[in-house]
Amino acid sequence: MKIFKINKHALLAMFLGLTLSTQSCTDDLKQEPVTEITAASLYKDFSNYKSLLAKLYGGLAVGGQSGSDGNGDVADIDGGFSSYSRLLYIMQEITTDEAVLGWNDGTLPEFHKLSWTPANEFNNAMYYRLYTEVAFCNEFIKNTTDEKLSANGISGSNIDDAKEMRAEARFLRALAYYNLLDLYGNVPFVDENTSSSDLPEQMSRQDLFNYVESELLDVAGLLKSPKSNEYGRVDQAAAWTLLARLYLNAKVYTGTERYTDVVTYCEKVINSGYSLKSSYADLFLADNNLNNPEVIFSLNYDGVRTRTYGGTTYLISAAIGGSMNPADFGMNGGWGGLRVTPEFVDRFGPSDKRGRFYTDGQTKEIDDLTSFNSGYAFIKYKNVTSAGVAGSDNTFADTDLPVFRLADIYLMYAEAVLRGGGGSRSTALDYVNALRSRAGVSAIADNNFTLDFILDERSRELSWEMTRRTDLIRYGKFTGGDYLWAWKGGSKNGQGVDSYRTLFPIPSNELVVNSNLTQNPGY
Repeated sequence: MKIFKINKHALLAMFLGLTLSTQSCTDDLKQEPVTEITAASLYKDFSNYKSLLAKLYGGLAVGGQSGSDGNGDVADIDGGFSSYSRLLYIMQEITTDEAVLGWNDGTLPEFHKLSWTPANEFNNAMYYRLYTEVAFCNEFIKNTTDEKLSANGISGSNIDDAKEMRAEARFLRALAYYNLLDLYGNVPFVDENTSSSDLPEQMSRQDLFNYVESELLDVAGLLKSPKSNEYGRVDQAAAWTLLARLYLNAKVYTGTERYTDVVTYCEKVINSGYSLKSSYADLFLADNNLNNPEVIFSLNYDGVRTRTYGGTTYLISAAIGGSMNPADFGMNGGWGGLRVTPEFVDRFGPSDKRGRFYTDGQTKEIDDLTSFNSGYAFIKYKNVTSAGVAGSDNTFADTDLPVFRLADIYLMYAEAVLRGGGGSRSTALDYVNALRSRAGVSAIADNNFTLDFILDERSRELSWEMTRRTDLIRYGKFTGGDYLWAWKGGSKNGQGVDSYRTLFPIPSNELVVNSNLTQNPGY
């Protein structure tokens, strides 16, 4: 496996006082400067602002400050292991019926078996990765208020640009809190006004939902209009999309349905100029940044300038093994880790272009989680262009990672309509059949247009795009024994697990340093 050895020392919290791009976390909530550059000097020069904002986006794309992630933003774990998208994949996909991971590094095997504990280093890395992102965003937001811009002499059109950047920072912070809301439930809350001398207070899931909602509603009016920002930066459509996701899962988060709001914000995105890319496969290739009318927000990668062992490099390399030829994927080797469950394979018909499996030397059944040959390999992301040309580097991928795309909007709209959120049933069916037409499968009739069908269609269309755990929870199929898949609960044929597994635990050492926190039930 081409991955780094884990340093198993406990990860420690990193909430407050981070100077953007210049700090790393150390013991007992102390921050140690990597350079002596101060926020006061950085924000006096508007030419720095775009680079400072880039750090916020970089906090989602890469794991650290340098090279291939060796110098990670989160302490005591390699930057490649601790990158946002890699950890999100582990928690949203490896825990479900869509993927298994054969590596025995540390506590990784606990995820597919749904047996993690508060000491799990990857769970803890995700928790601190998200709070690191919150801290980066807080620092930018704090230094770009109207008062600070005036005091720093920012004037003319630069003020308007700075305010739009501040809205982007607020969106990125809301995204981090959305992930915390979804993964952990009741969590500590800090913003740009929180005093560094106080231990953060724990916020209820309901209150955090309200906060994320209010932030997104506010910044939606401050961001650039849809499709008018630079590629890879968020705009109003990104805020509307995240609102739709928030509302789709509102009953899980708060006990109250918000499906009418899902329809409202999906319609906003649909009416803002996005359209489906003609080829499904091309969405996940090395040149997917070009002529792509479907992607609303992506994490951008470049094999020369954005080198990480997370992101699409991980999704491509970890899925190559056995007799597969890495050159077919634009890579110089494979890591032999990721495969799919037989339940996932059975979801696809033979003509579905979204269900591409490598079967040579592979068994469909998974008798051994640690053997790459046990389970079919899945072909989705590649470091090859639509013209068949390899990416700029054969170790690190050029392929951008879609975070939000129109296909998800279509499926959220359809589900919300079926759940009584209003909208048009016939329009929703048309949206779903547009996706099926692109996939090369037959349209469905109205009598087959059901909620269970939508759950399966979401898996076919959005596989390995970090939505599956949340979807299964919303449908009541993640825990318990009503729906089983290979190795769920640690049994080859699957077994039920306790309902408290719908939330991950707050790290044990976080409870030690912050007496204001209460652990999630069951842990």
